[in-house]
Amino acid sequence: MNEKEPKKAKNKTEKGEDKRLRSYFVRLFGKYDFRNERQFLFFGKWLIFIVLVIVEALMLLQQLDRFEEWGGWKNFFALLVLESALTLSVALKLFVIKHTAGRMIFNVLDAVLACGFLFFTNGSYPIIVYMLVLTEFYMSADKTRPAIWMFCIGMPLYAVCYAARLYFRIGGNVEFLPIFRDAFGAAFSLLLHFLVVQIALAFYRQFLKLDRALTELDERKKELEKAYEVVAEVTALEERQRIAKEIHDTAGHSITTVIMQTEAAKRTFDQSPEEAKSKIIAANLQAKHALEELRTSVHLLSGQGGGKTLKNALQDVIYETTDGTGITIRSEIDELAVSEAKHRFLCNTLKEGISNGLRHGGATAFWFELKKVGEKIEFLLSDNGKGVNASELSLGFGLTTMQERAKALGGDVQFVSEQGDGFEIRLQMTADK
Repeated sequence: MNEKEPKKAKNKTEKGEDKRLRSYFVRLFGKYDFRNERQFLFFGKWLIFIVLVIVEALMLLQQLDRFEEWGGWKNFFALLVLESALTLSVALKLFVIKHTAGRMIFNVLDAVLACGFLFFTNGSYPIIVYMLVLTEFYMSADKTRPAIWMFCIGMPLYAVCYAARLYFRIGGNVEFLPIFRDAFGAAFSLLLHFLVVQIALAFYRQFLKLDRALTELDERKKELEKAYEVVAEVTALEERQRIAKEIHDTAGHSITTVIMQTEAAKRTFDQSPEEAKSKIIAANLQAKHALEELRTSVHLLSGQGGGKTLKNALQDVIYETTDGTGITIRSEIDELAVSEAKHRFLCNTLKEGISNGLRHGGATAFWFELKKVGEKIEFLLSDNGKGVNASELSLGFGLTTMQERAKALGGDVQFVSEQGDGFEIRLQMTADK
């Protein structure tokens, strides 16, 4: 038990340190939004500068390890001065100088100083420093062409300096093949570095374009959603206004007619019971008509559809008229599929036509026909009422509304009548496909 407890405590300590380390890196990288190119470049500059300082420190440590081999304090201080000059130059270029011409001068100076490390140290550190200098230039270049020019100038410069270092180190025993091989290897490394950095930058810039495009799409989507909400509100308001007008035009008119007919029936009940009965029957039909209109409007306002086919709806209108009234209506109705607007219009036209025949024509029988002929819907309603001469026919509120509504739906309505020969409503409109 005593041996396990220290192990557990040690494991907890190590886990705590790992969590703190992860938390540190999360805070470090979380400060930068890499979708912002300016923040990405700022982070990249700091990263390059930190890596450069680390590599320079490693070069100094390497010089101390080879103190006797590389010329003692003389080379050490020369390397220290060179590193200090490069560090200062890079810091000025990265964080102080903003002018393009000034930055270009410091880019050339940094390249020359980086090449100078070849004569004071050994190994891969000099080429790493040179790659860091080139990387910063590649990242800062807005286009690929300046980066290509920098590579075309920088690679031969470094290869020549690398060959010169080998030549001076070898002294009199010159062997050009090893010098050429090593210089070519350095140049090839710089070529690979250039390609990798350019490909990475190309992917990053493409990512930025896609991110901007997605951001714009999100903004446009939000704008479209707002516009859709406005359109939906306007459409709903227009629909409410249309329903309110329809209630006023149909149900309101029907209720007014009911009041007038019942008043007339009261006045004529003692002198002419049959006439009073006829007016009460007509008033009853008008009341049913008004009630049906109100129900339909309430269903529309509550978002409920009618649910009935056109044929069933028309048959219900006929049944409401004939039920217990002594009125006869024969019909022939085809099963048709029409829009909601046409569905309501055809039902309202039948109701209005029957109501007018009873009130004004004194009709007791009707013939109703609805069929599809080619691409047209044909509606016919005729009654056996007293009719009226064509020259004396005046369109009241109901018939005028019927004409306007038919025209709005792409149809045409005609009224045919002769004195003593009943009244006909002939309607024709385009069938839905």
